[in-house]
Amino acid sequence: MTIRLLDFGRVSPVRSQTVYHAAAYAMQPDGPDTIILVSSDRPYVSIGYHQDAAAEVDLAYCRAAGLPVIRREVGGGAVYLDDGQVFAQWVFRQGRLPADLVERFDLYIRPLVETYRDLGVAAYHRPVNDIHVAGKKIGGTGAAQLGAADVVVGSLMFTFDKPAMARVLKAASEKMRDKIVEGLEQYMTTLAEQLGAAPPRDAVVARYIAACAAALGEPVEPGAWTLAEEAEARALDERFASDAWLQEGGRARLAGVKIHEDVRVAEGLHKAAGGLVRATVRLHAGRIDGLALSGDFTLLPAAALADLEAAADGAALDEDELAARFAQVYAARGIVSPGLAPADLARAVLAAR
Repeated sequence: MTIRLLDFGRVSPVRSQTVYHAAAYAMQPDGPDTIILVSSDRPYVSIGYHQDAAAEVDLAYCRAAGLPVIRREVGGGAVYLDDGQVFAQWVFRQGRLPADLVERFDLYIRPLVETYRDLGVAAYHRPVNDIHVAGKKIGGTGAAQLGAADVVVGSLMFTFDKPAMARVLKAASEKMRDKIVEGLEQYMTTLAEQLGAAPPRDAVVARYIAACAAALGEPVEPGAWTLAEEAEARALDERFASDAWLQEGGRARLAGVKIHEDVRVAEGLHKAAGGLVRATVRLHAGRIDGLALSGDFTLLPAAALADLEAAADGAALDEDELAARFAQVYAARGIVSPGLAPADLARAVLAAR
């Protein structure tokens, strides 16, 4: 079979995200598996599906700076993006990529690593879903199930504006923001840094396409964007640019709580191997009366997060009880969340005490 290649070049911020969503939602049973290459024509901020925008990003600064903030339907964290990255987005029919998410990331990351190595950069896969060079991150990846498709996304990092990344994130103080910049400088890298200058896009893309064909064992050839996909993309452009989508992400959040002597709201954080978990908990007479989970983790199916939140209703603040309730949902919904276990969710809730 032939894998369709769609290289859109530089497009608007919102379209750089909606193209792969549209390809997934418009996918037909006999439709082609697709690799999309695209860059944004101007800077913006992208946040993960499960993140709380106001908690993760300085929205006031982004508005003043004219930076769009766009929620994607893929997990992971908030990130500043511009034309210094080429996004590589795989949209494959369900069942065509490895069922195991760890194996899926391994397959997706292999061509990225081979491309970097072919350019003289000693990149390697750092499980579960990162790419490193000498201990520095040169890219992360994310996955989702959208419509009838399995989606995996990442990028080729030509350049990256680290001070801009630090500025858009929510920080408690300027001292903390300085530490973020320092951390990014120490632990992130790019092709420009590794090679002294960013190589030509066309040369890198050609290497990447060849590496994809080798990893997948199938030819990758240019194809056409369909009218159905364009119609889907236009509808998604409008939704993704809306404030309602940014704030809610398609699901209700814990809000509008009346507080009295038996009711309080608290927030807890827990850093799991698979990402940060933020638990906002409403407690009534010592028991959970509402839970909202957010963070930069990957969890499939994404809609199962609401079931995990509901499972905590009525529970005591007991780690074993909460972990058992969450584990039941994991089993019932077939949840996959690399580096994130039911016990991690329980610990985030317990941290709200």
